[in-house]
Amino acid sequence: MRYYLRKSTLVIRGEFNALSSGIGGGYARVTTLLNHTVPYGYDAPEPERTLVQVAASHGLGNSFFGLMTAVPMQHLVVLRYDFLTFFITAGTTHPTPDGPGTINIIITSTEGFSGSALAGAFITATEAKVQALRDRDRSYTGTTSDAIIVASEGELKHEYSGPVSEAGSRIMSGVRHGVAVALDRYEGRVPSDKPAFIIYSRFNGGGWIEWSPVNCPYYPCHFKGQRCDFCYCPLYPCGDESLGGWVESSSGGKIWACTDCTLNHEPEVVRHLKRNPEATLSELKAVSKRK
Repeated sequence: MRYYLRKSTLVIRGEFNALSSGIGGGYARVTTLLNHTVPYGYDAPEPERTLVQVAASHGLGNSFFGLMTAVPMQHLVVLRYDFLTFFITAGTTHPTPDGPGTINIIITSTEGFSGSALAGAFITATEAKVQALRDRDRSYTGTTSDAIIVASEGELKHEYSGPVSEAGSRIMSGVRHGVAVALDRYEGRVPSDKPAFIIYSRFNGGGWIEWSPVNCPYYPCHFKGQRCDFCYCPLYPCGDESLGGWVESSSGGKIWACTDCTLNHEPEVVRHLKRNPEATLSELKAVSKRK
């Protein structure tokens, strides 16, 4: 899975089994997931055509699921919790048919979900969204245009995704935290001029931590002059054992560790990856000067 922003569009690329409640959704194998910002007051008679045009303009073909929102992508919240990554935008200007308001949630997994687990994730994510709205003292359970995409890659591992399952407990935590943060950013309680990147850390009992490049206490974690644009690696987990390896996780099972990898901090590699967001790992290794 690889993700990047292009102007007003979040693009997520991979080989997904996915379930979508968005425009033109359903169940399918797709290579692209989109969340696209439309103008405030957007009311096109054929919204699916808008998404087709967006995909075509970025050369993405027609194998996609897409969502639309009036929330600018600067308010996007990206969260990582082990094998799950969440992409959330939230606006509730008017949670009724009288006005706009959309909470979009995209959940991707690097571990395979069965069809029932994809569907179960919808229920768990919706429950978490309602909890997040209650956390912000909202009386409503959502807006009239909320949408969800759940997409997984890899070998089948998860048959269920209810709130107490391995996947579902993470979905509950990620969506609940992410929706609350997204609302704070869109509604101005937390200033935001670029997306937020948040990771679940098990240090000190566990919790959600937002990464900021400003006055980072760990800089330089690898070498002076490193680039920190991709502090949370867009290639993770790359599976290349020349860069990292699988280790025992404190919560059970295996997790990819890349403690000593410097690839996505090398200035030449970062510049290349930002210009070419779908560059392969072998291509980036060829660019690297620290082989």
